Amino acid sequence: MTIAIGDKLPQATFKEKTADGPVEITTEQLFAGKKVVVFAVPGAFTPTCTLNHLPGYLENRDALMARGVDDIAVVSVNDWHVMGAWAQHSGGQGKIHFLADWDASFTKALGLDIDLSGGGLGVRSKRYSMLVEDGVLKSLNIEENPGQATVSSAATMIEQLSA
Repeated sequence: MTIAIGDKLPQATFKEKTADGPVEITTEQLFAGKKVVVFAVPGAFTPTCTLNHLPGYLENRDALMARGVDDIAVVSVNDWHVMGAWAQHSGGQGKIHFLADWDASFTKALGLDIDLSGGGLGVRSKRYSMLVEDGVLKSLNIEENPGQATVSSAATMIEQLSA
């Protein structure tokens, strides 16, 4: 069952690469007392994720923060090495959190996992964006086609925050 608006997010622990190695970040640390935009991608370095989805959030970071967002994070079912390399390669390091949901536990707990084995990717996350306030889901934008990033784009999130 997919998480619903008004639900508290499940507890999970992500890994994020830092200069000192991986650090664990819990959902409590990420969301407690904050307004956070999270977007999820099927895979770091994949075409839509790298060429469309991530750049929109990096380019619109200031516009999101100007609308009261405290933090932005991208989540993917990848290991922290891959997410760290993606952060560095994209120029997003230090601007947003690149969180590795390495075992898909967060993704599965949300009910947003998808089996992309047919494309050689295995179990991954659906592409989505969400607004979380103090650990509670306020909006959720799920793409029907993982190869598109329109419903879950930064532009859509900005519109929702401006309403």
